[in-house]
Amino acid sequence: MPRTTHELTRDDIMDMDAYAKVRQERRKAVTQMKKNRRVHIGPDATAYFENYDTMWHQIHEMLHIEKGGEAQIKDELSAYNPLIPNGRELICTLMFEIDDEERRSKFLAGLGGVEQTVSLEIDGETVLAVPEDDVDRTNAECKASSIQFLHFKVSDDQAAKMKQPNTAVVLAIGHDAYGHMVKLPEAVREALAGDFD
Repeated sequence: MPRTTHELTRDDIMDMDAYAKVRQERRKAVTQMKKNRRVHIGPDATAYFENYDTMWHQIHEMLHIEKGGEAQIKDELSAYNPLIPNGRELICTLMFEIDDEERRSKFLAGLGGVEQTVSLEIDGETVLAVPEDDVDRTNAECKASSIQFLHFKVSDDQAAKMKQPNTAVVLAIGHDAYGHMVKLPEAVREALAGDFD
């Protein structure tokens, strides 16, 4: 299922009747693939690393659920193509997942600027996350969004290191109100290394 394709086009979008017939099978395959593209960072944050396949699935699900037809396709491609790695980056959706609404609101109110504090360390070299610039993810009151889209732009040398088995890769959030890090399991490192050309 993994690809090195960096952009979805109209030609990649299935007819919705045809998609409905393979939807369950596709959902199972993507769910299985995502297991090695997800890591928890501390008790309240999860990073979901995106690729061509996760975005293909997301667009088809949006089209299937919202039934916007041809008119919706262009908007979905525009929204999700920036979340497909370009061959020398990793992209993740960072989510702060707190079920209790009151606790979540208080937590996010103290998390302003968190998107500027996320990093990926590859064999001792730090790569700072670059937030997606579609909208501000911290508002004027310094409240963070519960969903952050982050790019990790890597050098050729860093990509080569990450492709080597057992390379230490650490994902970290360094915010004063939420400082946590996690070493990526080997299966996750291997899956993400496949995003590099």
